[in-house]
Amino acid sequence: MFGLVNLLAVSSFVEWVDRIARAPLSKVVMVAVALTIIRAVLHPYLKNTPAHQRYGVYGIAKLVNEVCDAVVYAGVVVFMLVRPFGIQTFYIPTGSMIDTLLLNDYVVANKFIYRTRNPQRLEIVVFKPPKRALNPDQEDSDFIKRLIGLPGEVVEWKDKRLTVDGKYIPEPFVDYTFPGNPGGAVMPEADWGSIRQANFKIIKDGDRYVPVQYTDDCVNMMPLGNSYEDEMATYCAKEFVPTSPAQAREWKNAPPAAIPPGSYLFMGDNRNGSFDGRGWGLVPRDDIIGRSEFIWFPISRWRVTR
Repeated sequence: MFGLVNLLAVSSFVEWVDRIARAPLSKVVMVAVALTIIRAVLHPYLKNTPAHQRYGVYGIAKLVNEVCDAVVYAGVVVFMLVRPFGIQTFYIPTGSMIDTLLLNDYVVANKFIYRTRNPQRLEIVVFKPPKRALNPDQEDSDFIKRLIGLPGEVVEWKDKRLTVDGKYIPEPFVDYTFPGNPGGAVMPEADWGSIRQANFKIIKDGDRYVPVQYTDDCVNMMPLGNSYEDEMATYCAKEFVPTSPAQAREWKNAPPAAIPPGSYLFMGDNRNGSFDGRGWGLVPRDDIIGRSEFIWFPISRWRVTR
């Protein structure tokens, strides 16, 4: 029982730290202003109190002043310098990166690295997702996925094999979870053949780049005949659902296109438990936040993320 209480206390503390780390800058400024006003009110009293009377209430006022001072300076350093340009913590709310990252992991992301260079393939990246990728309750959410495709590359995922510009790219980090439980246990590799997965490519349709998931029977949730068997295997954002079976066939037969300049393609390591770039497309360079460096909580999960 004592161990459970300790665990809950640590978990609550970690959640509290995460909430503070993600606090909007507007709230941080409001707190800093409030604390500065408190210091301004206390300053005349602390300055004018004679030395022989500096005890009791004076001691409490001095402590409050020093705490406010420390919090304001810490806020400036953390929220004005460290968080925007250095590092930030992020919480993992889904199983899309199993088994690399698990549900309820907390990671530290390096935000400085992408100020000095562009993201590289297979890095685990935190980014702002396109609005089409979000549920109504995810307005301010960040995503974390693995970077699969870079600008100028032709990426295909066919028969569960990744190719970039026609070259096979090994993915030792990929896993599959039991159907119906995307955040659960990983299936034994010997059983992966039983998991049906749509093939994937990016095509150019007019002036837009469309992520296309296709099977023999379905393209982006549009059945090619009377079968709906593969509908969920090709789940995608609404704007990428073909308007007709004819358009679906056109997309299926279209050649894969190179990822345009300034855009990136992301997928989750849990390939049958991740709603990712296969369903909602590409991410602009400006929406990339940082690279995941390590898991900092739970303590038992401390490790570098690669």
